[in-house]
Amino acid sequence: MLLRWIISVFLNAVALIVVAQLFSAFQLDGFGTALLASVILGILNAIVKPVLVVLTLPITLLTLGLFLFVINAITLMITQAIMDESFVIEGFGTAIIAAVIISILNLLLNKLVKDSVT
Repeated sequence: MLLRWIISVFLNAVALIVVAQLFSAFQLDGFGTALLASVILGILNAIVKPVLVVLTLPITLLTLGLFLFVINAITLMITQAIMDESFVIEGFGTAIIAAVIISILNLLLNKLVKDSVT
């Protein structure tokens, strides 16, 4: 279980680096910063995200789950607020687009790793 969490953190860091390369408004200082951001994001996803999902359940149902990307963007913005200068997202729109791309990249990377392990 710990190994799976470490792999997940590493893959999330890779996704963050890819998004940082794609957008100039999404900046990371390096891979170490991406790893730290990935750990913080994982903690926020375990603690804050479930609360936000429950509080926004009606709008999430109305949007057929698309509002979850907004919740992911909120957790990204909280992460960048915690990390201060080493992780910067310039605007909520960038955070939403980054959340969508990170979700897709995590899905693809986790599928690749799961297929290669089995």
